[in-house]
Amino acid sequence: MKRRSINRSVLIAALAAASFITYGAAAEAPGISLQDAAKMAFRNNKAIQIQEKEIDAARADVELARSDFLPKVNLQTGYTHNDWVPQFGSGPGVEQKKDLGIFMGYKNDMQLGVTAGQTIYNGGSSVAQLNRSRIMFKVQEQTLRACRLDVEFETRRLYYGLLLAFEVERISRDLVVQAQAHYEDVRNRFEQGMSSRFDLLQSKVYVSKQIPVLVKAKNDVDVTMADLKKLLGVKLKDELRVEGTLEHEPLEVNEDGFFKTACEKKPEMVLKLLGIDLGWWNIEMAKSGFRPQIAANGGLNFRSDNVGDMFNSKHSNWNVGVTASVPIFDGWSTKARVDAAQAKYAEAALGKEDVADQTAVDIRRACLDLAKAQSIIDSQRDSVAEAKEALRIAEISYTNGVGTNLDVLDAQTSLSQIEKALCEAIYDYLMAKAFLERTMGVGMFDPPEAAPQAPVVSAAAVPEGAAGEERTAQ
Repeated sequence: MKRRSINRSVLIAALAAASFITYGAAAEAPGISLQDAAKMAFRNNKAIQIQEKEIDAARADVELARSDFLPKVNLQTGYTHNDWVPQFGSGPGVEQKKDLGIFMGYKNDMQLGVTAGQTIYNGGSSVAQLNRSRIMFKVQEQTLRACRLDVEFETRRLYYGLLLAFEVERISRDLVVQAQAHYEDVRNRFEQGMSSRFDLLQSKVYVSKQIPVLVKAKNDVDVTMADLKKLLGVKLKDELRVEGTLEHEPLEVNEDGFFKTACEKKPEMVLKLLGIDLGWWNIEMAKSGFRPQIAANGGLNFRSDNVGDMFNSKHSNWNVGVTASVPIFDGWSTKARVDAAQAKYAEAALGKEDVADQTAVDIRRACLDLAKAQSIIDSQRDSVAEAKEALRIAEISYTNGVGTNLDVLDAQTSLSQIEKALCEAIYDYLMAKAFLERTMGVGMFDPPEAAPQAPVVSAAAVPEGAAGEERTAQ
């Protein structure tokens, strides 16, 4: 009997020691805040890096669209050896303003020339393309912002989840320590004939039931830490320490204000508005097929069979001209492109309305989740102190022979459940707030708006323990 008690005490001490390793502060490991974690996630996220390259490509596309408004100038040169070329107008006494070879060619034909072309009017296609490219650049910027907000939300989920896992582990460890201490007290009383064997077995079984809960809590810490390390780009074998406590600041709920902010800032809403603008310019580009095309061109060419005698008026020729093309019938292909663009435009408008409706629903859900979590926090916050007092009374009553062993075990369970309920409610509140901010398109690095500061409610401020310490996991 005594050996079994010693073995059980050793197991409890080992589990507690393993838990304290998680909570201990390693001097060589730098602590990171939530903001630090988000910045690390931004730097190491491949989707963000890919989207940044997409922005570079979109910027280049804008420059490409601008090039349609500038003339195209080319330098051309060449050499051709001809077996025979016809000769016209040559002979004694014949004076030629131009050497006919520049038109007919030479046996050893050398050419050097410059050509230029400029689009004067192409039905508005270039204007539409430039505006499309500018909109696409904004689309890529908003897509990057959405990607960063998604990464930030995932960082908050894992960071808050890790703080919750630490709290649950601490609560489970405290319960095991309490249960083991009570079991030792019951065992001593049993040896003195002051407690029944039933009380002894009941206390022992209660301790055994709490050990798997502590093991699971410890495992949840390790799993959440591994997920966070992966997101931050930290190797699993490297040490990572997080700072902070599981706490929340009550938020004043204003659904109309939240929705207005979402309409202005949420990337998905902005993307839908940009999609409508893009659809409009797609229509204009398609309509350019109905309109005439006008272009100007010119050139200067030097041609001779002797390089030394090439650059003079007799071996040069220039030209300038204007071309125009008016579409008459193209098999209704332009009409089909216009109809398709108009359909896409109407689709974009409907898509914007759908996103707006879903955003309103998401904001309502977030507000309801905030209210639910706050209600639980308010109900459980004061109950922690009451549960502690109830446990103290139950222990004193049992020691004096007034209360039962079951009263003590029930009081221990109630205290653990209330502490867990409070921590989980604060976590739910933080995640509801994170979801609300993601829905509104608000990031933690956005400029803060002036708002009254509410008192902070902390999970660590009520229960005693190591919740306020910096946490480390290997």
